[in-house]
Order: sequence, then C-alpha cells, then structure tokens
Amino acid sequence: MTDLATKQGLRGRLKERGGRGDRSPLGTWFWDTDRVLLLLTFALIAVGLLSVAAASPATAMRYSGEALKIPPLYYFWRQVMWVLVSLPVLIGISMLPVHVARRGAVLGAAAFGVMLLLVLIPGVGVEVNGAKRWLGVGFSQFQPSEFLKPCFIVTIAWLLSLRTKEEGLPLTAITFGMTALVGALLMLQPDFGQTMVFGLVWMTLLIIAGTPTKTLAAFIAMAPLGVGAAYMFYGTARTRIDSFLFRDPNEAEGAHFQTDAAHRTLTSGGWTGTGPGAGTSKFGLPEAHTDYIFSVIGEEFGLIACMVIAILFLAIVARVFVKMLDEQDSFKLLAASGLATQFGLQALISMAVNTGLAPSKGMTLPFISYGGSSMIALSIGMGLLLTFTRRNPFLLRSPYVARWGSAA
Repeated sequence: MTDLATKQGLRGRLKERGGRGDRSPLGTWFWDTDRVLLLLTFALIAVGLLSVAAASPATAMRYSGEALKIPPLYYFWRQVMWVLVSLPVLIGISMLPVHVARRGAVLGAAAFGVMLLLVLIPGVGVEVNGAKRWLGVGFSQFQPSEFLKPCFIVTIAWLLSLRTKEEGLPLTAITFGMTALVGALLMLQPDFGQTMVFGLVWMTLLIIAGTPTKTLAAFIAMAPLGVGAAYMFYGTARTRIDSFLFRDPNEAEGAHFQTDAAHRTLTSGGWTGTGPGAGTSKFGLPEAHTDYIFSVIGEEFGLIACMVIAILFLAIVARVFVKMLDEQDSFKLLAASGLATQFGLQALISMAVNTGLAPSKGMTLPFISYGGSSMIALSIGMGLLLTFTRRNPFLLRSPYVARWGSAA
C-alpha cells in the first residue's frame, strides 16, 4: 500500500507540473529543452520574415532589368520557403542525444572542410562579386563556410574537452592548426569577416577551457600580426579599412559609399520609423535583403525596433552563458558557449557594419537576413545549441540525486 501511495503521489506531482509524465520522444523533448531559448529564436525568425518583406521590393528593383522583372515580394516568399525547410532541421537536431549530435558535428566539420577546399578549385567554386565562396549551380548554390561554423565549433569543443582525460595531448596546438587552416582557406576566397569569427570563437573556447595565461597572451599578441598581414596582402581588406579610417568626402562608390548609405537609411526613419513599405532610402542600398537588412529595419520600423532586436540577440547569448554556469560536463559547456559566442559575434559584426562602427564585411544578421544557406546553417547551429543546453528540469529536485556537500 505504501508503494502504491508513493507512486500515486508521484503521478499527482507530475500532473501538477504540467504533465511531465509524458515520456514520448516529443514530450521528453518539450519538457527537457530550453523553451525560453526556443521562443527567442522563433521571435527572431518572425522578425526576419517581416524584415525581408520590407527589404524585398528594393532588392527586386535593383536586380530587375529589361529582360527580367522580379516581383516585389519574390525574396520574401523564398524566405518563407527556407524557413519552412529550416524549422524541421532545427527541431530535429535539438532532439538528438548529445553523443549523436557530437559525432554528427565532427563528421560535418570534415565534410564541409573538404567542400571549403573545393570552392577554391577553378571550375568548381562559384564566384559572386569577386569572391569565390559558393558551390552548386543556379539557385541550388550554398556556402560551405556557413555550414562549417557550427560543426567546427563543436569539434573544437570536443577536442578541448579531452584535456581532462588525455592530459598529454597537444590539444591547443592541434586546434590552432585546424583554425589556421580554415582561416587560410577563407582568406583565399577571400572572406575576412568569417575568418575573424572563426578566430575569435577559438580564442573564446581556449579561455573557457582554462588555457594557461602565457599561451593565451602569445596568441593574442599574434592577432595584430594577422590583421597586418591581411592589410598588406588582401586588397579588399586594405581598401575597406582605408575607406573606413580615412574617409574621402568625394568618394561615390566602394565600401565608404555602402556604409554611409546603410547609416543614412538606418537613421532616416527616426525612433518610430516611416512605417512598413514606406521607406525610400532602402532603394539605394546594395544588398538591402542580406548585409544591410538592419538598416531597412531602422528606416521602416524605427530605432526602437533596432534596439529590441539587439536585446533579443543579447538575451539569447546571456541565456546560454547563465545556464552554463553550473554545467559539469566540460564538452557541453564548451560547445554551448562556443555556439552562443559565434551567434552573438555574427550579430554584433552585422549591426556594427550597418551603424557605421565597422567596415563592410558581408556578414548577414542571424535569422533575419535573407538566404537559404544562412537560414539552414543557423538552424543547425541553434539545434545543436538546444541539444547541449537541454536538461531534465526536475532532475535536481529528485531526492535520489547526489548533491555537493550532502551526507554520504
């Protein structure tokens, strides 16, 4: 009778907690996943659809010609299609067991690393606007570096987490070599912005992993040398840095023109914006639906809307780091922190370019800018992030869970 009463009492408590007794795969996922993080992600995707709808007419007009007329909402409907494709990817990956997600990411890093090399082979990679970053034909083109980012971060996190098991392995040197190789391939495309993201995330993971201060100082000292080398040997970077630091008021084209146009568009709507579809400055932006969509948001929905979006990005990153404060699994700690850092850095760089605080880098705004490769890759990254932050919300409440300081 006592056992029966105990079981009935447990079932009652589970029902009071919202039906936590549902142990189906979907029910387990719903209760164990970070629903706040998921809700914030859905909010960004919804904002992205509204933003692409606002930017689509400007981009359609820019790319239309006498022989080709693009409908005003063409890019919006295509973005809707990419969202419908990406959401099942995000949910599916977030339901994977941690060890399966880790193995898949490591295999993905190897596969997309090879594709990153294939991009540079003449006749294989697709060149757009002077940069060779894509593979594929026609509308089926994709950017391997976008898919490589989340997989590479998880792989680096896994390697650094082995330090507690295999102390003799030169893991810092191994991950440095991997990051340097990826950076070299990216600079040959060229893609300075993505190279910075890979390098900064790697440095962040080294810090979290407890790398000795002398080693960190040595790598930090090498950073200016890398930027200097990019300035000397990478013509596009030199042009954009010079244009950003030494502004020529008579310049009509180039990176100076792009950042000025973005800043002008961003501030033209004031605090509340001109209203959906009422913006005019957006028609002067080179890539209103991708690189400069944050400026379109500022014009049509106002600077207040821009601040709300910035707060959403900050909330996602802060949510992950706060949740990881008591994480005992070094791999999950490193993987989740690295993915959150990459997500936040990409958003920060994109917004900095739109506000004129950084030179143009061709960086999209996560979940908001138009793009199939970007949307699917970000969904993979967020799915992995949800996997590594997933916890049983009632596990620590159980009287059968050992706690630090408890009596033996």
